[in-house]
Amino acid sequence: MSKINELFTSKLNVINVGIESFKDDMVEQNASVTHLEWTPPGRGNPEIIMALDKLDNPETMEKIEAANQLAVERIVNSQPVLIGFDQAINVVPGMTKKTILHAGPPITWDKMNGPMKGAVTGAIVFEGLAKDIEEAAELAASGEITFSPCHEHNCVGSMAGVTSASMFMHIVENKTYGNIAYTNLSEQLSKILRMGANDQSVIDRLVWMRDVLGPMLRDAMKLNPNGIDLRLMLAQALHMGDECHNRNIAGTTLLIQALTPYLLQTDFTTEQKKEVFEFVASSDYFSGPTWMALAKCALDAAHGIENSTIVTTMARNGVEFGIRVSGMPGNTWFTGPAQKVVGPMFAGYKPEDSGLDIGDSAITETYGIGGFAMATAPAIVALVGGTVEEAIGYSTNMKEITTTENPNVTIPLLDFMGVPTGIDVRKVLQTGIMPIINTAIAHKDAGIGMIGAGITNPPVEAFEKALLAFSENIN
Repeated sequence: MSKINELFTSKLNVINVGIESFKDDMVEQNASVTHLEWTPPGRGNPEIIMALDKLDNPETMEKIEAANQLAVERIVNSQPVLIGFDQAINVVPGMTKKTILHAGPPITWDKMNGPMKGAVTGAIVFEGLAKDIEEAAELAASGEITFSPCHEHNCVGSMAGVTSASMFMHIVENKTYGNIAYTNLSEQLSKILRMGANDQSVIDRLVWMRDVLGPMLRDAMKLNPNGIDLRLMLAQALHMGDECHNRNIAGTTLLIQALTPYLLQTDFTTEQKKEVFEFVASSDYFSGPTWMALAKCALDAAHGIENSTIVTTMARNGVEFGIRVSGMPGNTWFTGPAQKVVGPMFAGYKPEDSGLDIGDSAITETYGIGGFAMATAPAIVALVGGTVEEAIGYSTNMKEITTTENPNVTIPLLDFMGVPTGIDVRKVLQTGIMPIINTAIAHKDAGIGMIGAGITNPPVEAFEKALLAFSENIN
């Protein structure tokens, strides 16, 4: 039999490159198929290819690799420790009584989406700057309120990220490098300010958090001179089945376990302590903001390293998705359009009810947890959709666009591989692989709140803009 005839009678082992649907067709023909995800570098865009080529010469490569090595060393070596809680007006740089911080890159009131406008107006009422939501909207549009990204004040904020002067904040110190990061407290339920809800029940909860929860946490941490080592706790939480963005059952258990001895020693009444414990027990998300502050604290230590292409921020304001890159100093943002989040919806809601991707919580993926660590939390697929196989695949796939693995935070299911760390703008555009993010979905209109959760990716435009700017400024 000729070799050609053997080809038609033997079982084929095929490598499929490009369109994945071709693989499915061959599987139906009983072929053994390995699919190779491949796209042309820079999506075939000549301008992006030229920028990649410019960075690919040996002298430039040496500078970038050295800078990136330093950046990821600072991320990995950071030791974020929770040292206290206090009101934003007392600790957050630049905070005033009429400052409202928000998630994502800079945005003005007139361009904000429904959830963010709902959160802003609710915060204004909560602060006593307006008597109702209508008056708050007028004040927000008047120019008297200062709007600024959380990230530009050493903060991060979940979903709308709206942070006002009276809100209590986590205070997380990087014991290795000395920088500090902040984030506000979890409101727990789905009908909450950070999701755009703003009725009286939301305001009442914020008042209780300001008057009881926040002060009790503040006083408890004053009794703890050593603080709480968050990196160690994060590693434990991942080994217990969390990915520490949208699944926080273990993390919340560990955090409240560490806080409880000090909470019990505070001077608050037994009834108030009972209220706090019941509040924490109402949702596993209590520790969610804590991990955001940890990630922010570590990544800020890696920002501003000349010639580094490591991404130190991914954040969304519901209209634009923005990234910051270590080698582009200060508050230089590169943006693209916010994307849809695809995943299961709560009963009674449809995909068309969804607002676009929003929140600073993608700082967790920027660090290497959340979507990057979904292999630690296969149960997360019940919330965000997909399969366990896909969850594991996300974690392995992210190695293609990152610089190292973090040996302090590991994934047991993948032979204790360190979480993929140090997103490299070049690798994203060379491979066409976009960072994976799992996240909640807020209703597109103000006043409603969370209606689902799912998976999304950043827009490639943000990375393209960053690469072009970097290639023009490389020293």
